[in-house]
Amino acid sequence: MAHLAHYREAHPLPFVITHWVNLIAMLLLIFTGFYIHFPFFPGFMGIARGLHIFSGIILLLNCLIRVLLAFIVKSAPAGGTRKVDADYKNFLPQKDNRHQLGAWLKYYLFLKKDHPLSGKYGVPQKLAYLAVPVLILIVAFTGFCLWAPTSVVGPFAAFNNLVGGVMTTRIIHYFLMWVFILFLFIHVYLANIEGLAPSKIMFFRKEHGGLVYDPDLHNIVGVDDLHDEEKK
Repeated sequence: MAHLAHYREAHPLPFVITHWVNLIAMLLLIFTGFYIHFPFFPGFMGIARGLHIFSGIILLLNCLIRVLLAFIVKSAPAGGTRKVDADYKNFLPQKDNRHQLGAWLKYYLFLKKDHPLSGKYGVPQKLAYLAVPVLILIVAFTGFCLWAPTSVVGPFAAFNNLVGGVMTTRIIHYFLMWVFILFLFIHVYLANIEGLAPSKIMFFRKEHGGLVYDPDLHNIVGVDDLHDEEKK
Protein backbone atom coordinates (compact mmCIF):
# COMPACT_ATOMS: atom_id res chain seq x y z
CA MET A 1 0.00 0.00 0.00
CA ALA A 2 1.34 3.44 -0.93
CA HIS A 3 1.56 5.84 1.98
CA LEU A 4 0.06 9.28 2.31
CA ALA A 5 2.35 12.23 1.59
CA HIS A 6 3.87 13.93 4.64
CA TYR A 7 3.70 17.71 4.69
CA ARG A 8 4.83 20.32 7.21
CA GLU A 9 1.24 21.46 7.65
CA ALA A 10 0.69 18.30 9.70
CA HIS A 11 3.21 19.56 12.28
CA PRO A 12 3.42 23.40 12.37
CA LEU A 13 6.58 24.88 13.85
CA PRO A 14 5.03 25.75 17.27
CA PHE A 15 4.15 22.06 17.71
CA VAL A 16 7.62 21.00 16.64
CA ILE A 17 9.11 23.26 19.31
CA THR A 18 6.83 21.96 22.06
CA HIS A 19 7.59 18.41 20.93
CA TRP A 20 11.34 19.04 21.27
CA VAL A 21 10.87 20.59 24.70
CA ASN A 22 8.76 17.62 25.78
CA LEU A 23 11.35 15.14 24.58
CA ILE A 24 14.29 16.86 26.27
CA ALA A 25 12.37 17.40 29.53
CA MET A 26 11.19 13.77 29.63
CA LEU A 27 14.67 12.39 28.99
CA LEU A 28 16.13 14.61 31.72
CA LEU A 29 13.38 13.57 34.12
CA ILE A 30 13.96 9.88 33.42
CA PHE A 31 17.73 10.15 33.79
CA THR A 32 17.64 12.23 36.97
CA GLY A 33 14.77 10.13 38.34
CA PHE A 34 16.82 6.96 38.00
CA TYR A 35 19.81 8.69 39.57
CA ILE A 36 17.83 9.97 42.55
CA HIS A 37 16.60 6.43 43.25
CA PHE A 38 19.83 4.65 42.34
CA PRO A 39 22.88 6.98 42.51
CA PHE A 40 25.23 5.21 40.09
CA PHE A 41 28.09 7.69 40.52
CA PRO A 42 28.91 10.08 43.38
CA GLY A 43 28.74 13.85 43.69
CA PHE A 44 25.73 14.50 41.44
CA MET A 45 22.73 14.25 43.78
CA GLY A 46 22.25 17.97 44.35
CA ILE A 47 22.42 18.76 40.65
CA ALA A 48 20.17 15.79 39.82
CA ARG A 49 17.47 16.93 42.24
CA GLY A 50 17.58 20.51 41.00
CA LEU A 51 17.53 19.43 37.36
CA HIS A 52 14.69 17.01 38.06
CA ILE A 53 12.51 19.72 39.59
CA PHE A 54 13.38 22.22 36.83
CA SER A 55 12.62 19.70 34.06
CA GLY A 56 9.34 18.74 35.72
CA ILE A 57 8.17 22.34 35.87
CA ILE A 58 9.19 22.88 32.23
CA LEU A 59 7.32 19.74 31.17
CA LEU A 60 4.19 20.89 33.00
CA LEU A 61 4.29 24.41 31.52
CA ASN A 62 5.05 23.06 28.05
CA CYS A 63 2.08 20.70 28.31
CA LEU A 64 -0.25 23.57 29.20
CA ILE A 65 1.14 25.65 26.32
CA ARG A 66 0.64 22.78 23.86
CA VAL A 67 -2.98 22.33 24.94
CA LEU A 68 -3.57 26.07 24.52
CA LEU A 69 -1.91 26.07 21.08
CA ALA A 70 -4.27 23.31 19.96
CA PHE A 71 -7.06 25.90 20.05
CA ILE A 72 -4.99 28.65 18.38
CA VAL A 73 -2.78 27.02 15.74
CA LYS A 74 -4.21 25.24 12.72
CA SER A 75 -2.80 22.00 11.33
CA ALA A 76 -3.66 19.44 8.65
CA PRO A 77 -6.47 17.11 9.75
CA ALA A 78 -4.92 14.18 7.85
CA GLY A 79 -1.80 13.10 6.07
CA GLY A 80 -1.48 13.89 2.39
CA THR A 81 -3.05 17.35 2.51
CA ARG A 82 -1.96 20.94 3.03
CA LYS A 83 -5.44 22.04 4.06
CA VAL A 84 -5.56 23.05 7.71
CA ASP A 85 -8.14 23.30 10.48
CA ALA A 86 -8.16 23.84 14.23
CA ASP A 87 -5.63 21.41 15.69
CA TYR A 88 -7.75 20.31 18.65
CA LYS A 89 -10.11 18.58 16.20
CA ASN A 90 -7.37 16.07 15.38
CA PHE A 91 -7.65 14.65 18.90
CA LEU A 92 -11.43 14.25 18.77
CA PRO A 93 -13.41 11.58 16.88
CA GLN A 94 -13.33 12.45 13.16
CA LYS A 95 -15.46 11.24 10.28
CA ASP A 96 -12.33 9.68 8.78
CA ASN A 97 -11.56 7.42 11.74
CA ARG A 98 -14.72 7.12 13.78
CA HIS A 99 -15.41 3.48 14.78
CA GLN A 100 -11.95 2.32 13.57
CA LEU A 101 -10.39 1.25 16.87
CA GLY A 102 -10.64 -2.46 16.07
CA ALA A 103 -9.19 -2.06 12.59
CA TRP A 104 -6.28 0.01 13.90
CA LEU A 105 -5.47 -2.47 16.66
CA LYS A 106 -5.37 -5.28 14.10
CA TYR A 107 -3.00 -3.22 11.96
CA TYR A 108 -0.65 -2.38 14.83
CA LEU A 109 -0.63 -6.02 15.93
CA PHE A 110 0.22 -7.18 12.37
CA LEU A 111 -3.12 -8.95 12.02
CA LYS A 112 -4.13 -6.66 9.15
CA LYS A 113 -1.86 -5.71 6.24
CA ASP A 114 -3.21 -2.23 5.48
CA HIS A 115 -4.37 0.39 7.92
CA PRO A 116 -7.80 2.01 7.42
CA LEU A 117 -8.10 5.37 5.67
CA SER A 118 -7.99 7.79 8.53
CA GLY A 119 -7.26 11.22 9.91
CA LYS A 120 -3.79 12.41 10.91
CA TYR A 121 -3.84 10.21 14.01
CA GLY A 122 -5.13 6.68 14.24
CA VAL A 123 -7.54 5.90 17.08
CA PRO A 124 -4.87 4.37 19.39
CA GLN A 125 -2.70 7.46 18.79
CA LYS A 126 -5.56 9.76 19.76
CA LEU A 127 -6.15 7.82 22.97
CA ALA A 128 -2.45 7.83 23.84
CA TYR A 129 -1.99 11.54 23.16
CA LEU A 130 -5.13 12.49 25.10
CA ALA A 131 -3.83 10.51 28.06
CA VAL A 132 -0.47 12.31 28.10
CA PRO A 133 -1.66 15.67 29.56
CA VAL A 134 -3.54 13.78 32.27
CA LEU A 135 -0.46 11.71 33.05
CA ILE A 136 1.75 14.81 33.18
CA LEU A 137 -0.65 16.50 35.62
CA ILE A 138 -0.67 13.42 37.87
CA VAL A 139 3.11 13.11 37.79
CA ALA A 140 3.50 16.83 38.50
CA PHE A 141 1.09 16.58 41.42
CA THR A 142 2.97 13.69 43.02
CA GLY A 143 6.22 15.55 42.33
CA PHE A 144 4.97 18.58 44.26
CA CYS A 145 3.92 16.20 47.04
CA LEU A 146 7.58 15.14 47.31
CA TRP A 147 9.25 18.54 46.87
CA ALA A 148 10.00 19.93 50.34
CA PRO A 149 8.71 23.51 49.77
CA THR A 150 5.31 22.25 48.56
CA SER A 151 4.96 18.89 50.34
CA VAL A 152 3.50 20.61 53.42
CA VAL A 153 1.03 22.71 51.45
CA GLY A 154 -2.72 21.99 51.40
CA PRO A 155 -3.63 19.29 48.83
CA PHE A 156 -0.08 17.94 48.58
CA ALA A 157 0.18 17.32 52.30
CA ALA A 158 -3.34 15.89 52.29
CA PHE A 159 -2.40 13.41 49.54
CA ASN A 160 0.69 12.27 51.43
CA ASN A 161 -1.45 11.64 54.49
CA LEU A 162 -4.08 9.86 52.40
CA VAL A 163 -1.65 7.33 50.92
CA GLY A 164 0.20 6.75 54.18
CA GLY A 165 3.22 9.00 53.88
CA VAL A 166 5.85 10.45 51.57
CA MET A 167 7.45 7.06 50.88
CA THR A 168 4.24 5.75 49.31
CA THR A 169 3.99 8.90 47.22
CA ARG A 170 7.57 8.38 46.13
CA ILE A 171 6.75 4.83 44.99
CA ILE A 172 3.74 6.13 43.03
CA HIS A 173 5.90 8.84 41.44
CA TYR A 174 8.57 6.29 40.52
CA PHE A 175 5.98 3.94 39.01
CA LEU A 176 4.63 6.79 36.87
CA MET A 177 8.13 7.28 35.48
CA TRP A 178 7.93 3.76 34.06
CA VAL A 179 4.57 4.66 32.51
CA PHE A 180 6.33 7.56 30.78
CA ILE A 181 9.06 5.24 29.52
CA LEU A 182 6.43 2.84 28.17
CA PHE A 183 4.64 5.73 26.46
CA LEU A 184 7.85 6.86 24.75
CA PHE A 185 8.33 3.43 23.20
CA ILE A 186 4.66 3.21 22.16
CA HIS A 187 4.76 6.73 20.73
CA VAL A 188 7.84 6.01 18.61
CA TYR A 189 6.25 2.80 17.35
CA LEU A 190 2.85 4.31 16.49
CA ALA A 191 4.40 7.35 14.80
CA ASN A 192 6.87 5.43 12.65
CA ILE A 193 5.18 2.12 11.90
CA GLU A 194 4.96 3.06 8.19
CA GLY A 195 8.41 4.59 7.94
CA LEU A 196 10.43 7.51 9.26
CA ALA A 197 8.71 10.23 7.21
CA PRO A 198 6.73 11.59 10.21
CA SER A 199 9.91 11.83 12.31
CA LYS A 200 11.80 13.51 9.45
CA ILE A 201 9.18 16.26 9.40
CA MET A 202 9.12 16.61 13.17
CA PHE A 203 12.89 16.71 13.62
CA PHE A 204 14.26 17.94 10.29
CA ARG A 205 11.23 19.58 8.56
CA LYS A 206 11.71 17.30 5.54
CA GLU A 207 8.61 16.54 3.50
CA HIS A 208 7.98 13.31 1.61
CA GLY A 209 5.70 12.55 -1.29
CA GLY A 210 2.94 9.98 -1.51
CA LEU A 211 -0.82 9.79 -1.88
CA VAL A 212 -2.69 13.11 -1.84
CA TYR A 213 -5.79 13.13 0.34
CA ASP A 214 -8.75 15.52 0.30
CA PRO A 215 -10.21 15.82 3.83
CA ASP A 216 -13.41 17.35 2.43
CA LEU A 217 -14.04 14.48 0.02
CA HIS A 218 -12.58 11.93 2.47
CA ASN A 219 -10.77 10.19 -0.35
CA ILE A 220 -7.47 9.90 -2.24
CA VAL A 221 -7.35 12.42 -5.08
CA GLY A 222 -3.88 11.96 -6.54
CA VAL A 223 -0.19 11.29 -6.01
CA ASP A 224 2.58 13.73 -5.11
CA ASP A 225 5.97 12.53 -6.37
CA LEU A 226 7.84 14.94 -4.08
CA HIS A 227 11.02 13.43 -2.55
CA ASP A 228 13.02 14.56 0.44
CA GLU A 229 16.09 15.42 -1.57
CA GLU A 230 14.05 17.59 -3.97
CA LYS A 231 12.45 19.69 -1.24
CA LYS A 232 14.28 22.93 -0.53
